[in-house]
Amino acid sequence: MTAEEFKKKVSEGIPSELPNTKPYETTINHAPKRKDILSADEKKLAIRNALRYFDSKHHSVLAKEFAEELKTYGRIYMYRFRPHYKIYARPINDYPHQSKQAAAIMHMLSNNLDYAVAQHPHELITYGGNGSVFQNWAQYLLTMQYLSAMTDEQTLVLYSGHPMGLFPSHKDAPRVVVTNGMMIPNYSKPDDWEKFNALGVTQYGQMTAGSLCILVRKALFMAQPLQ
Repeated sequence: MTAEEFKKKVSEGIPSELPNTKPYETTINHAPKRKDILSADEKKLAIRNALRYFDSKHHSVLAKEFAEELKTYGRIYMYRFRPHYKIYARPINDYPHQSKQAAAIMHMLSNNLDYAVAQHPHELITYGGNGSVFQNWAQYLLTMQYLSAMTDEQTLVLYSGHPMGLFPSHKDAPRVVVTNGMMIPNYSKPDDWEKFNALGVTQYGQMTAGSLCILVRKALFMAQPLQ
């Protein structure tokens, strides 16, 4: 893939046409199967939650596919949408961008998902068995698209890996605001985490709230011109 093709793919976000399915690569370190913890109705809700990222014309195909992923792995990762390009920390100017800070964030996100860094790269898990950069590949594609379009007067809001969109801000504002693991204490036992993560509505209190904040700070430091 050429540099221009890579930039085009990043800027595209979720493709309008379904990419081909990808084989399950046995040579990659994969996340273990998660608990079968959802009721029948909750599994339907998990699939509906996943389908919100896609045009309705694709729902009949993707619903069956996501149901099978949920049954097989306990999560919906959307393996079909894993990008064809290799993910690693490219030079900042190789990323499509309007903001150097946004490009630096893409650089650091890519570093976290590099096969040499991530614990379970195809499941977007960097460390600790649950420390995900995103819950699924649609979130990754949308976030990279938003970052490629971001200016220095916008802020991207992420909720448990889900990109809420770009919001007007100013040059001294954070380029990314992140929340995750928003749990009521009475519903924060390990099985609650499993359930709501399987539903696609929250993330474990690891990567997206902790290390991503460090990641963004590093990225913003990298983007500053040398004095």
